[in-house]
Amino acid sequence: MRFTLHADGGSRGNPGPAGSGAIIRDESGATVATVSEFLGTATNNVAEYTAVLRGLEALRDVLKGDASEADVDVYMDSMLVVKQMSGEWKLKNEGLKPLAARVHEVGRAFRRVSFAHIYRDKNADADKLANEAMDRGV
Repeated sequence: MRFTLHADGGSRGNPGPAGSGAIIRDESGATVATVSEFLGTATNNVAEYTAVLRGLEALRDVLKGDASEADVDVYMDSMLVVKQMSGEWKLKNEGLKPLAARVHEVGRAFRRVSFAHIYRDKNADADKLANEAMDRGV
């Protein structure tokens, strides 16, 4: 089984009202789950990491015991998160370390999780979910 997870987070003010969004699709392109969560006051980077975390948690919950059979391709427009989660860049920010550790922990439920950078226009669905979360919270 293969899934794509498009994730995005944002903050209005950085830090400011923040939201995360994720959409998970199966191989046929059908939507398996969506996430749209208001985070309160947070930074953009916290929102980006939270979007990945909530997306992986949602997929794990949908798949239940079958998660270990799944390959997950995570697509984000956050170069920072992609490079840090891929191990290409060091994670120095103490506030992000617990979120990154949790992403790694939840990611172990799957056979494979990969991260790839995409441009913002290719991540519109996740961006919309993140913005809807921020709109609900304000």
